[in-house]
Amino acid sequence: MLWRVRTAAMFIAMSLILLVIGTVVGWFFNSMWYGLLIMLALSVLMMVYSYFFSKSSALRANRVRLVTQAEEPRLWKIVASVAEKAGCPMPEVGVTEDAFPNAFATGRSPKDAAVVATRGLLRMLPDDELEGVIAHEMSHVRNRDILVMSVAATMAAVISYLARMATWMALFSGGGDNRNNGAILVLAIILDVTLPIAAILVQLGVSRSREYLADETGARITGNPRALARALARIEGGPDADYDQPTYAPLWIKNPDSKKQSLTSRLFRTHPPTEDRIARLNRMADEMEGGRTSGYPVWE
Repeated sequence: MLWRVRTAAMFIAMSLILLVIGTVVGWFFNSMWYGLLIMLALSVLMMVYSYFFSKSSALRANRVRLVTQAEEPRLWKIVASVAEKAGCPMPEVGVTEDAFPNAFATGRSPKDAAVVATRGLLRMLPDDELEGVIAHEMSHVRNRDILVMSVAATMAAVISYLARMATWMALFSGGGDNRNNGAILVLAIILDVTLPIAAILVQLGVSRSREYLADETGARITGNPRALARALARIEGGPDADYDQPTYAPLWIKNPDSKKQSLTSRLFRTHPPTEDRIARLNRMADEMEGGRTSGYPVWE
């Protein structure tokens, strides 16, 4: 419940940012409602695209090959077992030939989902740790995180676009009082700089919250938080990626190129610190062993 409240609060914050931008855009047209309608139309178009095409885009961009049970029996068996425990339909199973150890899930709902593992992950992890990783990814599916993050990314993009549009409108608007035009231009520039940053920070906050939630839910599905904690430690210590798809970095269980990030990139990280995630999972294991935390009922 706590994670849902946090995510809802972050979406409210992004909605308020959109409201501010829509109001400013409407100011240029002497109609607040005109600006809000522009904002709404762009938001709906981008969200519809994200809803229907996010899965195919992610699979294509990351060169994923969907596989059959005969092609990847070990991975298929683990995915099927975790899906049953989670109360989800069997998703599509995909593999990339990347050497770095990682995994991700995509799809707008449990009925339209795919779980993907890299060849490096399949080689590195024993079955119990691979099950923990797959459970984490199935949790993203179960919790509708792919849809949540698609909407969050879309809202951030809309905010950035509208803030830039407001700046250009202020630059090329003519007539009226020069002092008022100057004030409007200064305000537009401030919004152009600050609002996209605020939107990205909120989006990243949503991403980190959903990663914590997927860790917790995945550990409850398998009943083995320590296996996921060990898997995260192995993944963190494994080879890094020469990753050329930063748009899709938040999908993976660990940011593919986190070791190569600059100081600025670390400030805007898509994932919580791995050591923090491991510590939380080990605390959860202690609570489960002490009978203070239950397993995962499929009806949740």
